[in-house]
Amino acid sequence: MELLDQARAHVDSGAFFTELATLVAYPTVSDAPEGRAAIQAYLDDVLTPALTALGCEVTQHANPDPAGGPFLVGVRTEDPGLPTLLCYGHADVVGEAGAWSEGRGPWTLTAEGDRWYGRGTADNKGQHLINLTALRLLLADQGKLGFNLKFLFETGEEIGSPGLTEFAQQQQDLLSADVLIASDGPRLDAATPTLFLGARGGIRLTLDADLRPDAAHSGNWGGILRNPATTLAAAIASLVDGHGRVQVPALLPPELPDSVRAALADVVVDAADEGWGDQRLTPAERLYGWNTLEVLALDAGNADRPVNAIPGRARAVLQLRYVAGTDVGGVAPAIREHLAAQGFPMIDVTADVSFLASRTPVDNPWASWAKSTLDAVAENPVALLPSFGGGLPNHVFTDVLGLATLWLPHSYPGCLQHAPDEHLLAPVAREGLVLATALFRAFSSAPPTLRR
Repeated sequence: MELLDQARAHVDSGAFFTELATLVAYPTVSDAPEGRAAIQAYLDDVLTPALTALGCEVTQHANPDPAGGPFLVGVRTEDPGLPTLLCYGHADVVGEAGAWSEGRGPWTLTAEGDRWYGRGTADNKGQHLINLTALRLLLADQGKLGFNLKFLFETGEEIGSPGLTEFAQQQQDLLSADVLIASDGPRLDAATPTLFLGARGGIRLTLDADLRPDAAHSGNWGGILRNPATTLAAAIASLVDGHGRVQVPALLPPELPDSVRAALADVVVDAADEGWGDQRLTPAERLYGWNTLEVLALDAGNADRPVNAIPGRARAVLQLRYVAGTDVGGVAPAIREHLAAQGFPMIDVTADVSFLASRTPVDNPWASWAKSTLDAVAENPVALLPSFGGGLPNHVFTDVLGLATLWLPHSYPGCLQHAPDEHLLAPVAREGLVLATALFRAFSSAPPTLRR
């Protein structure tokens, strides 16, 4: 049976589902102390044997940041003269955010039609299992990979990848490679195979109008005391208007590069609300090539049981999703300066940067190589996205390790990751295994000019 047919048969036979069920059963929650034991067991019982079966020498490394968990690295060296591939995945999952439907549970894989429900099916166990399986199929078929392999697993991606940057800085020789190929995040949609080259970053902004310790009766004080909720609402509207358009130029990137615009020209985003966001940009450009400022939470008084009083304090949490090229360090100072100029110096602004934005240039030769390889075997044309809309530690690979990054996602936007009823689509898993197998097979014969 030809190799790609073997990949299809592996999913159709139920073998992939059975293995994924084992992975899902480990409650590897990284934001709860009780998840640490499950994470360690997952490394020991699942990932180490999987990497060993690929002929890797496996080492576990302590995290330089005490807030994070350990790292696992597998290295298979066939010949120092061969190209070296670095893969990445994360063993941790998010905690529970509510009840699952129809009696489902997060730690039991449940099939209903084409949907395979379970925590981690989409983020990230199903995705890294596809890549591990593709490598295993390739090795069994050829008796060799035809390249050197390095596989890095972290255990704290869902809490912001603490220590990953420092670990990569300390272990540059261990993690050196010619390119990164990894899987996380969603496709453009369920039917469209997707390759993305980076990720937007995120800055969480807290705006706090703390004007007085107590609420004041609105009849006795209305009209003479500043209302922090009204003040905060107006301040937010001066930053981003009621149609989602950012009003402060310092919160935007300097430009939309022509290469990014060209890459997104044929990308269709169907779910865009009419009239929302900067209408000078297409929905794809707004989502994958530009910045957005979103209000995540508002707090003043008690909306469930309001009283006739002016609240003493109002707070809001906003998030700037930003692309590479944005002046990250200038965001909070620009907001403070803007709010002061608008008459709101009483609002305190704090900023917390999570993932940094980064991307491999669209015209990087690895990008065109990967797209042409995938187009040759994909059922539909492959979408090439400069960045995906969410956050990933892509900057560790581009900025610290100096690698081109190719992300081949095996999920889709409706997968409900981080929510109840997270699921993997069986057709996406099937095609994903075919695409990953084809890409890994092609890597051994990638042109020497692509190598570092």
